[in-house]
Amino acid sequence: MKTTYLKPLLDLEATGTKIKTIMKLRGVTPRQLQLIMDFPYVQTIYNWFAGKNMPTLDNLVVLAQILGVTMDEIVVTKMIEVDIADEGREVLSA
Repeated sequence: MKTTYLKPLLDLEATGTKIKTIMKLRGVTPRQLQLIMDFPYVQTIYNWFAGKNMPTLDNLVVLAQILGVTMDEIVVTKMIEVDIADEGREVLSA
């Protein structure tokens, strides 16, 4: 016997694409964002675009403010099923 739950999972690629799209719509360049957020390298923003990593929570707050959107409008999630067996072991499936 098992119970199935839906669990949200961050979609790094889709979030990166969304950040890039919103920045373009707002006329904010990666270099401008780098300077505003005081990053040593612009590559940090390009890594977000590529889905290699996500902004940290504190950077996400600043990013949302700069772009004039909510954090929910930036972050993209997908749902996965999590099957929990009676023994308490967790089995993930897509």
